Amino acid sequence: MQLPSTPSSPTPPSPSASPSASSPPSSAPGTVRPGGRTARTRAAVRDAVLTGLVEYGYPGLTVEYVAEQSGVHKTTLYRRWGGVEGLVADALDLAGEDTWTPPDTGTLRGDLHALAQEVVDTFGDPAAGAAPAAFIVAAFQSERAAEALRAFYAERFARCAPLVERAVARGEVPAGTDHGSLARAVSAPLFFRLFITREPLDDAVADQAADAALAAARAGVFAQPA
Repeated sequence: MQLPSTPSSPTPPSPSASPSASSPPSSAPGTVRPGGRTARTRAAVRDAVLTGLVEYGYPGLTVEYVAEQSGVHKTTLYRRWGGVEGLVADALDLAGEDTWTPPDTGTLRGDLHALAQEVVDTFGDPAAGAAPAAFIVAAFQSERAAEALRAFYAERFARCAPLVERAVARGEVPAGTDHGSLARAVSAPLFFRLFITREPLDDAVADQAADAALAAARAGVFAQPA
């Protein structure tokens, strides 16, 4: 359920990414047209936003910085994204368009351990964890970023539905077990250590979080009334 990581190098935009009379406006700031030149421009802008969040944080991120790093004219950025909030929100929207799927190890225990291990692997690597951490911090400073982050994780939790459906079919958890609640239960202790108590993560902590979530699920804690 990872958030995007900082790119190794920015994705170069099309040379025609600067505004021109032939470029029709988006329907609203933060809304972009899919495909072709716009997709390349959007990727370049996303990479610049990720780099800027890591280097300067949300308060220090500017449209001018994104324009310089992406090669996309700031007039285009303002027209399509409206400002920094729209840029950050769209970077999260783009991250949600990936092909991530939940683990399928053959057992619910194995799946939950794999989910917890993803968090440890991502945030245990300073390079990989810098951008996801910056996104989460930005959500405390911008309501637009917070909305985008909630949408990102809501969609991630929805993708975990097959994981729970398989577990129900195998008789590992009660019917009606809510996949979103279970996924949250796995990651919540890990994010608490990361962002509240600032304690380190390791494999043992991940295993403990997964086993606690599994025990609760087996006990019917996450089962919704019929």
